[in-house]
Amino acid sequence: MTQSPPAGSDLSDAAWPPPPYQSPVPPVTGPDGVRRFDGITYATTPGYRPRLLDVQLPPGEGPFPAVVWIHGGGWLEGDRRYPPPTVPAALLHGAVLGAGLALVSIDYRHSLEAPFPAQLHDVKAAIRYVRAFAGTLRLDADRIGVWGESAGGHLAALAGLVGPGSPNGPALEGTHGVGAGDTRVLAVVDWYGVSDLPALAAHPLPPMPAGAPFPDPYEALLGGTEADRPALARAASPVTYAGGATPPPFLLVHGTRDGLVPYSQSEALAAALEAAGGEVTLRPVEGADHIFLGSPDIEEIVAESVAFLTGHLTAEA
Repeated sequence: MTQSPPAGSDLSDAAWPPPPYQSPVPPVTGPDGVRRFDGITYATTPGYRPRLLDVQLPPGEGPFPAVVWIHGGGWLEGDRRYPPPTVPAALLHGAVLGAGLALVSIDYRHSLEAPFPAQLHDVKAAIRYVRAFAGTLRLDADRIGVWGESAGGHLAALAGLVGPGSPNGPALEGTHGVGAGDTRVLAVVDWYGVSDLPALAAHPLPPMPAGAPFPDPYEALLGGTEADRPALARAASPVTYAGGATPPPFLLVHGTRDGLVPYSQSEALAAALEAAGGEVTLRPVEGADHIFLGSPDIEEIVAESVAFLTGHLTAEA
């Protein structure tokens, strides 16, 4: 059954596959009682692959608080269906669903498809979609959190900090998919995300595998000319927005020996959030590299992250 587009929707996004203004197909219920909506189109732009999301619901009637999962991959690759290789999908998904939360896993445009802020526009569009269709999806529109790793952690932090009142806020909200609506979230979990792109300029990237050319992820994300990039880097940095309106609670989890995104990136964001009066917990993972390589505590990290989200998404108003 087709629904009318919500007010403010950008109909220029409408294309095949069906636009995001149609009710999703009925969910499939597994033997464990988990219901799944797979491959929902939440936004489209002609010339690009459709942006898709999956929804998993725990057993019960709902409505359920929702966790929006944002994958990593240097903004150049990655897939909503797969956490980093150190974190089994069954572990992450099971922990979220076992806590009585719904899991919304999203794809977004990669940086060689479109530079920043396209990726943030897509995250914002996914949040608007979840709110607009919360009734159909059995989600609680008032209880949404975001959780991302690496590039996804960067986007999760921006989603928590950027709003209409932020510097250049309306341009960073975007109008894709459900083109207008509230994109605020109640909590942010950021696993080893970039927070201050200008500070990374002097940090060399680790060697890439031979025979596998890999673009510089920061140049690909920002686009523009070399002269433009300092300003673009500031605009794409969560620390730029940490001093605005009171931020939602943040949990930052980062390996202390991360060779790709230094631990100091999360320290900088924690300091900026604290200076703004925000609630922030910085959790070092001692001796761990990027994606928590070398850590024996993956289950504990997942459990702590889910507990943080559960506490803030199920608290009494």
